[in-house]
Amino acid sequence: MPMGSELRKAIRTPRGWAISVLQQAGAIRECEEHGWMRDRTDPHAKEQALEIARQEPPPGLSADAAAAEVREILDSIGDTCPECPPQ
Repeated sequence: MPMGSELRKAIRTPRGWAISVLQQAGAIRECEEHGWMRDRTDPHAKEQALEIARQEPPPGLSADAAAAEVREILDSIGDTCPECPPQ
């Protein structure tokens, strides 16, 4: 099974790559019941994901474009699952 940067290289779209980087860094997680991605609101994990994006961008993306893709995904994900009842 591919690990680390090998896994990120196997992702075919910039969006899929950014999601895998965010998951690897622990910045987002999947709702166990419904499958929606949720922001963990961990500033250290977000910074780590951005650092990974800058240091290991996927083929065809610059470091700045890779970081922008990660930010775009973060901006589109909330910290609650839309299908889970309010707590």
